[in-house]
Amino acid sequence: MRGYWNKPEETANAFRDGFFRTGDRISGRDGLLLRLGSNERHDCHGRENVYSGEVEAVLYGHPAVREAAVFGILDPQWGELVMACVVLKPGMVLKADDLASYSLRFLANYKVPRRVEFSDAKLPKSGSGKILKRILRERFWAHEERAVGLADRLSA
Repeated sequence: MRGYWNKPEETANAFRDGFFRTGDRISGRDGLLLRLGSNERHDCHGRENVYSGEVEAVLYGHPAVREAAVFGILDPQWGELVMACVVLKPGMVLKADDLASYSLRFLANYKVPRRVEFSDAKLPKSGSGKILKRILRERFWAHEERAVGLADRLSA
């Protein structure tokens, strides 16, 4: 791969010392490589790590949820809070409190989304169908100091 199509800044960020950095977290065990997830999907709540894929899997388990995206947003007390953007299945009704109660059955308290936004429109996706969390996250991080930030971890 030489780079991202028409995205020189993303290409420059993806390559370090001639190597392409995928952002995947890998663990080696018994001669096998195991993909643990993506660094891009790592958020913090206080000092606790939250992996959005784990939270999203729980949200997708709710019978009313059609689509979900989880990411960190700035919070003055905790550094970041867990945020979820959710699209419901047609005809379904769900309150943020009910989704939080459902999530608590499967997740530690600090992993439960503290803010939930429901959308009637489909979540933005790439050409391959991946939800574009950076677009959803943009408005929460625009013009903010990123001292505790996800943005700093993404560039690592």
